[in-house]
Amino acid sequence: MGSIASNHPLVLLFPFMAKGHTIPLLQFARFLLRRDLTVTVITTPANRPFVVESLRDTTASIVDIPFPDEIPDIPSGIESTDKLPSTSLFHKFAAATARMQAHFERLLEALPRVSFMVTDGFLWWTLESASKFGVPRMVFYGMSNYAVALRREATKSGILRGPQHEDELVTLTRFPWIRLSKNDFDSVFKSPEPQSLTFEFQMNVVSATAKSYGMIVNSFYELEPVFFDYLNEESAPKPWCVGPFCANIVAEPELQPRKPGTWIGWLDQKVEEKCSVLYVAFGSQAEISTEKIREIAIGLERSRVNFLWVIRKKEWGLPDGFIERVGNRGMVVREWVDQREILMHEGVKGFLSHCGWNSVLESICAGVPILAWPLMAEQFLNARMVEEEIKVGFRVETCNGSVRGFVKWEGLTKLARELMEGDSDKGKQVRNKVKQLAAVANKAVQDGGSSYQALDLLINQICNCRYNEERGRR
Repeated sequence: MGSIASNHPLVLLFPFMAKGHTIPLLQFARFLLRRDLTVTVITTPANRPFVVESLRDTTASIVDIPFPDEIPDIPSGIESTDKLPSTSLFHKFAAATARMQAHFERLLEALPRVSFMVTDGFLWWTLESASKFGVPRMVFYGMSNYAVALRREATKSGILRGPQHEDELVTLTRFPWIRLSKNDFDSVFKSPEPQSLTFEFQMNVVSATAKSYGMIVNSFYELEPVFFDYLNEESAPKPWCVGPFCANIVAEPELQPRKPGTWIGWLDQKVEEKCSVLYVAFGSQAEISTEKIREIAIGLERSRVNFLWVIRKKEWGLPDGFIERVGNRGMVVREWVDQREILMHEGVKGFLSHCGWNSVLESICAGVPILAWPLMAEQFLNARMVEEEIKVGFRVETCNGSVRGFVKWEGLTKLARELMEGDSDKGKQVRNKVKQLAAVANKAVQDGGSSYQALDLLINQICNCRYNEERGRR
């Protein structure tokens, strides 16, 4: 790892302690390093090995500060949300990060002059630290402009507290081609409880975001221009589209070759057999019931498509005899995988996904169409975007038509076949559209592309501002 001391402008990156929040900022570090900036990543002791491995072939510096212990209901040693016993403990975990502020400020005192910092939106308290040391704070959420804009407009227009049924579709005045229901949003936005820890956390996050220097957005302008322009005009802070970060590392040289996982050999075999593979993964955070696991398994078995299914938790059991019945047509992996590597494999032609924003972008950059099965957070909005707005995939059908309804295996089987093998106009359209967007996405981060230019403009703006401030104090 490189030394913190450098003549180049220093940028701090401080991701929230969740894989879906950490990975994109580690990818973003490579953007900054290519601009001859010095990058330091802040993490915690338990998360350090993952960060070190991710940046092992770079000059980024990594510093860890202690994570608080003795958090009520959270076992000692847990420093990442994917290790929590239950997602219901998320807000206790996130609120406890404020106890890291003193350690963070001691680090700021010890570092050379910091040009700017990019910290996760959930680490709201870093704004106070940034202001104390005169450092511009850019906030990062890892969400699309589409999701942020729709949440803001739905709140502003009163839809979330209107009299309509939870699943009744309502037209957004500002975006009249979009119809949303209350069920597209989490309960904290529909029926907040002012005295709750959840509400207090959200208010802290929103307030700190509005006062930040700007917002780093992991997206590219050509993907969602209407929604970027809306946020640029209607809200604070100013958004900067400088992604997709996963496109940045597609051509990144590997200085230390890694041993490929066994799944890569299996995918290679499928290519030789001229078989297309459906990649199945639901992220590192969501909790999936036994009933849902069973429906997924039956749906994949009955679909007859080839599949690679990554199952995060060992306790998620599969139906008896499932592995034997699918045979070599399917592969189940119960360990951490390089999702981008899998999606980029020539044998993978579809992605059954929870529609986390990182997964959506990785699929687009790989030119792989999506079968959306949202589970939590803004994934329901992302799923609408995938199917209705950018038209790069389908969405699973629920039993009762509710956005959050139960999905039976029959619906999964039908759409998995359509996505992978269907000759319908819609099937052809989504496969063609995602390949077109892949080319645009990868161009955006190259020299002269929209995201490349936006990042250069941001860096020059902040660094020139800091330089003029320094001159003014002399």
